[in-house]
Amino acid sequence: METKAVLVFGSLNADLVIRADRLPREGETLQGGDLAVYPGGKGANQAFAAARLGAKTSMFGAVGSDVFGDLLLESLRGGAVDVSGVQRTDRATGSALITVLPNGENSILLAPGANAAVDPSWLDTMAKALDGKPIVLCQLEVPLPSVEALLRMAAPKGARVILDPAPARALDAEILRLAHIVTPNQTECALLIDRVNRPPETYEDAREACRLLHERGVGIAIVKMGEQGCFVSDGTASSTESFIIPAYSVDPVDTTAAGDTFNAGLAAALAEGRSLRSAVELGTAAAAISVTRPGAQASAPTRQEAEDLMRAQKARRGS
Repeated sequence: METKAVLVFGSLNADLVIRADRLPREGETLQGGDLAVYPGGKGANQAFAAARLGAKTSMFGAVGSDVFGDLLLESLRGGAVDVSGVQRTDRATGSALITVLPNGENSILLAPGANAAVDPSWLDTMAKALDGKPIVLCQLEVPLPSVEALLRMAAPKGARVILDPAPARALDAEILRLAHIVTPNQTECALLIDRVNRPPETYEDAREACRLLHERGVGIAIVKMGEQGCFVSDGTASSTESFIIPAYSVDPVDTTAAGDTFNAGLAAALAEGRSLRSAVELGTAAAAISVTRPGAQASAPTRQEAEDLMRAQKARRGS
């Protein structure tokens, strides 16, 4: 089977990271660690990680004509990502202020910058690439009308679209129907099914959430459940099929971009024609490695590293 390309449409941000023992309270100044600057943005993270995992990857989005834009383009080029679809604007490059806690969890405040300039006209540069029926990754850090326009353009061309509904927000059922795969975490899932205060906490909760997602038109739903792993439900089958992929037991350092790395692994495997289960397994292994390293793109593993972890896990379960 011919390997397909992976196209990523989305955000590019400079991540400004400070480590702290806790988050500051309102009106409080709290001393943290030294500032670190990393190339990030959900779109760029996914593109970089997909390429690291062996996929032929192209990035589509916008950066400013500033040093942060230079940083992002240099990082993607260094990761073998085609950046010919990234345009430069007169707005500042998007940025994210990230506080990382001792347990690896993070809190993020976004300044969209150039990402907010990505209107539907940006898709003109993608039209030809979509003819190759690629795997397409998109998120919600660029304006929603642009994401919706991409979904409408990709569907008739036979492209397979993975929608990462992050940052969390409610979405119309029409948008969800246009995506082939939707990959919310627990918080995002709760918003999508209109149960804001009841995120799925158990596998049975996730099963019910997926049922509601299927009712809203979602074909394949993958609920990312952190340390519990993923609950996967394929509503496109003649009868809904579901399975669980457990998480790997690792010592987290920084969870930034774990979800992005998961989606990258999922896309890279599907581009090779692998099964949904196999693709979720690769994404889960790649995400597990990423949380053991600081930074966003810097934490992305190679394909060899991900496969070594998968083999080691299977050997442990078989012993």
